[in-house]
Amino acid sequence: MFRSTRPTRQLIKKLNLRSMASKPVAMAADAHAEKSETSDLVTVTLPEGSFEGYHLEVPDLSFETEKESLLKIYKDMIIIRRMEMAADALYKAKKIRGFCHLSIGQEAVAVGIENAIDKKDTVITSYRCHGFAFMRGASVKAILAELMGRRSGVSFGKGGSMHMFAPGFYGGNGIVGAQVPMGAGLAFSHKYRGDKNVTFDLYGDGASNQGQVFEAFNMAKLWNLPVIFCCENNKYGMGTSAARSSAMTEYYKRGQFIPGLKINGMDVLATYQGSKFAKDWAAQGNGPLVIEYETYRYGGHSMSDPGTTYRTREEVQHMRSRNDPIAGLKAVLLEKNIATEDEIKSYDKAARKYVDEQVAAAEADAPPEAKMDILFEDVYVPGSEIPVLRGRISDDTWDFKNKAFLNKVY
Repeated sequence: MFRSTRPTRQLIKKLNLRSMASKPVAMAADAHAEKSETSDLVTVTLPEGSFEGYHLEVPDLSFETEKESLLKIYKDMIIIRRMEMAADALYKAKKIRGFCHLSIGQEAVAVGIENAIDKKDTVITSYRCHGFAFMRGASVKAILAELMGRRSGVSFGKGGSMHMFAPGFYGGNGIVGAQVPMGAGLAFSHKYRGDKNVTFDLYGDGASNQGQVFEAFNMAKLWNLPVIFCCENNKYGMGTSAARSSAMTEYYKRGQFIPGLKINGMDVLATYQGSKFAKDWAAQGNGPLVIEYETYRYGGHSMSDPGTTYRTREEVQHMRSRNDPIAGLKAVLLEKNIATEDEIKSYDKAARKYVDEQVAAAEADAPPEAKMDILFEDVYVPGSEIPVLRGRISDDTWDFKNKAFLNKVY
């Protein structure tokens, strides 16, 4: 359990983190949450410059956390890193086709956010979504099976890289910026029901200039919605640097009438602390907030982009060697005697073994059967179908009862 040192701030609810104990890697178990009151606490002090505020007092740089929680965060990040590396290899082996956007280097954002919220909060993001799907509850096998078009995929093999969903996670959306007003709608549902939950509504720096983003800002402020608009600024929208596409690159100030917060998105602990602050802000009725997670992707925009024509290899290597989120947390674990080098190596080895097993299981799964009714099974909730779904032309008209085309001429 994380505890802020600021006395006026609420204590975070017991972390509702997915147990990995039942999996071969023996990741952090639910028992950690049960032991929270007796677990050893350590004080984390973030570097100066971890936050910048816009019409907002920034979060505390110092907070307390359980050792088990830091280990859980580390294990989450290395699983996501390994999963994305596996996807890279499967794509190059032509076992994954089409679009595939990896988040190698950006793991701290998804992991930091998920550790700061609970399962009743909602999350929506763009197409770089594999890590978020995993953190929200999808298994590595289901994610990789989806990428390979298998029936056991998280979207039954129909969505692929850009369309993944999990409980409380609304995608994985392929249309640039379109998920931002959808996230505002999710936040409206929280307010309508009167709960104290919030929506984390993520988009990239490439989507930040979309008109619908600013329309969503305006509506959220007018209605005082519990939404955190989150710009994942990884410096490049496709192959264009932020400086070449945006007249003003301080994305956390883009809300104008909405307070903003810039967070070092390469530091998972800063990402956690800032996200926890943001959740508390919105849940307490203060309305929306705009966050900029300053992060970096090591690969290209997608698997079709080598990522080397618009930036230098030296730049990428510098970020890997100086700012890697996994290496940064590893240093904290060693410094605070939470884990030894050998223990960390064992975690890395276990994560690699676990992901390899999940890859094998996903590859062994069958593709969807070549049946026409599979095309229509997700149009309605089972049992609520209309008798006939009219298609574009008469030959497309589908009879749900008989699971066949009517071939009716209108």
